[in-house]
Amino acid sequence: MRLDAFAPAKVNLFLHVGGPDAAGYHPISSLMLFADVGDRVRLQAADAPGFEATGRFGGQIPLDGGNLVVRAANALRDRLGGPVPPFRLILDKALPIAAGLGGGSSDAGAALRLLREALAPDLPDGDLEAVAASLGADGAACLWGAPVMAQGRGERLSPAPALPELHAVLVNPLVPSPTGAVYRAYDAAVAPDGEAPPPLPDGLASIEEVCAWLAGFTRNDLQAPAVTLEPRIGQVLDLLAGEPETLLARMSGSGATCFALCAGDIEAEGLAERIERMRPDWWVRRCRLGGPFA
Repeated sequence: MRLDAFAPAKVNLFLHVGGPDAAGYHPISSLMLFADVGDRVRLQAADAPGFEATGRFGGQIPLDGGNLVVRAANALRDRLGGPVPPFRLILDKALPIAAGLGGGSSDAGAALRLLREALAPDLPDGDLEAVAASLGADGAACLWGAPVMAQGRGERLSPAPALPELHAVLVNPLVPSPTGAVYRAYDAAVAPDGEAPPPLPDGLASIEEVCAWLAGFTRNDLQAPAVTLEPRIGQVLDLLAGEPETLLARMSGSGATCFALCAGDIEAEGLAERIERMRPDWWVRRCRLGGPFA
């Protein structure tokens, strides 16, 4: 039985957002990849249920039912019904908070995978996916950490187009970008045409083809309102766009993390090291994008 699981950062290569429906939800169309950097969730036997958070950003994590790991554990316990053995979940939080990286949803997905193996190994994937989807818009996509196209409220998933391995640099100015505030700013502005997906290619063979397609057909509709609310996101984008290794710079999700796609690992390493020297107060990580990563 596994005692820990990786919770990868989620990166939206594009995010098209429609206007709110009658219930206030925004339909989306997004291509989500996952990074080989992220958090880890550990499972321990215990005398009583418990949860704790460690790591660089662990002190910013609520330890009650407001945390998605706790909510995931409670939701799975309710799904199973009946008594379950007590356990302790420990979250090693390496990703910034409110960062547009799906950290909470990915943490919840890792917890669900661990708990199923420990408590109900025969539980079907579909049942686990239903629990993950109940936790939020990114829940279903982040359960397995595999490239996926998400539509509707994020619950309609389909396979991503074939892509080469992508090398990227993630940069966060360590300012929060709360999703709700960004969506409210988006609603207050003139909305674009909506969430319709771009024409999806059968496959893209090179990073240059990926970047040309992304630049020509896609966007992140939340980027402009997020920059308006938090200009430091714009500073990150401007810096990345001006560096020679950057083929495409864009914000992920509702921010504040931005990414630069690079030609290869050497270029990504050089870019990350230079930005770390220039802005030691920012969170910077070189990574591969794809997934799933163990």
